[in-house]
Amino acid sequence: MLDVTPMDKTVNHASHAPAYFSAYDIHAYYGESYIVQGVSMNIHEGEILALLGRNGAGKTSTLRAIARLDDPMLMKGEVWLDHQPLHKMKSYQAAQAGISLVPEDRRIIQGLTVEENIQLAQIEKPIGWSIERIYDLFPRLGERRKQEGTTLSGGEQQMLAIGRALARDIKLLLLDEPYEGLAPIVVQEIEKTLHLIREQGITTIIVEQNAVAALNLADRAIILDTGQVVFDGTAKEVLDNEELRHEYLAI
Repeated sequence: MLDVTPMDKTVNHASHAPAYFSAYDIHAYYGESYIVQGVSMNIHEGEILALLGRNGAGKTSTLRAIARLDDPMLMKGEVWLDHQPLHKMKSYQAAQAGISLVPEDRRIIQGLTVEENIQLAQIEKPIGWSIERIYDLFPRLGERRKQEGTTLSGGEQQMLAIGRALARDIKLLLLDEPYEGLAPIVVQEIEKTLHLIREQGITTIIVEQNAVAALNLADRAIILDTGQVVFDGTAKEVLDNEELRHEYLAI
């Protein structure tokens, strides 16, 4: 068996200033289940981080903890974004501070057109990209702007979900299974989009079962196992380490 033990998550706050995004010793509980068990990470501005692991490893729960979506009483630890203490905020305050989570089910609002879904994200400030800029990034959304969002194909709905996130002034984009159910050609299109988003300086964390696709996109990778960090390094290190991939990613 590969000799990889959970990493030391102890952080010296006196000597370690927060990176652009930092999570320190995050814990999350659901009922009696202890899901996230001391996850820490640091991400530089504009980086793409692949957060990987088998089903049940705690990836989605980590994203939800970062976005402050669950009961704060069931979460411990610190989360910082651009020197802002997200761990002291409610979910709507974290969103205003620049966090945006695109969930696995995309949450396209039934009964609203493509354009109305985007406009809804811009009701309150801070406003991010203009609708026309989003259409420049996703021309198919522009072609379907008057079509009900829930009638789009899976790939188009993912584009809409990402476009809606960009309609806010975001600093950290959290993507939960963005390639779920998409054809390879559509995955390639989403990947190109994420490269363009990175060029705009937006930092991204991607959770994805298609680990190879995520690693080919990402700068760095963190692997979780039973809610704990077992690897934190470059994406290339994971791609080059067959034993590590087999042990924790089954690839």
